[in-house]
Amino acid sequence: MEDKLNNRIEELKSQFDIAEPNVGHFDRFEAKLNTANQDIKPTRNRLFYYIAVAASIVFFFGIWIGSSMQSKGMDLAEVSSEMEETQSYFVSIINNELQIVESKRNPINESIINDAINQIRKLESQYLTLTLELKESAEDKRIIYAMIANFQQRIEVLQNLLIQIENVQQLKHQKNETYV
Repeated sequence: MEDKLNNRIEELKSQFDIAEPNVGHFDRFEAKLNTANQDIKPTRNRLFYYIAVAASIVFFFGIWIGSSMQSKGMDLAEVSSEMEETQSYFVSIINNELQIVESKRNPINESIINDAINQIRKLESQYLTLTLELKESAEDKRIIYAMIANFQQRIEVLQNLLIQIENVQQLKHQKNETYV
């Protein structure tokens, strides 16, 4: 086997390219590699940015559609001015928490965020059911309490999500320090 390889090398020896590259060839090649690497990184960052923006738009569009569906039922704000203040308070907290979550979204915590968003959607669906029940019996305080509890549950889900995101970031940071 080794003889065949040596024989083949001897046969093709005249075809080998043994010329030396021009002066500065390796420097030019390395410079091209560096510029190629620099060009790739911003493209990935921009792609991630566009995906995150698109996901945020879709998410807020979903919330908007969900809120427009509430018009079929009776909203908490329609019960009294106090309930209107309560609803606007909870909605503003939820929206702020959602903005914080979206700002912290990255490939590492994507699945955690998606799971929490699914929980939020389920709670929103339950809230829509409660609005329909409230429309049928506006005097039932149990429904009003259930609606407030629903808002509180959504806030708890988002706050727990932010804690989990922070824990993931700390673990990643500790892992990076361990390897340094």
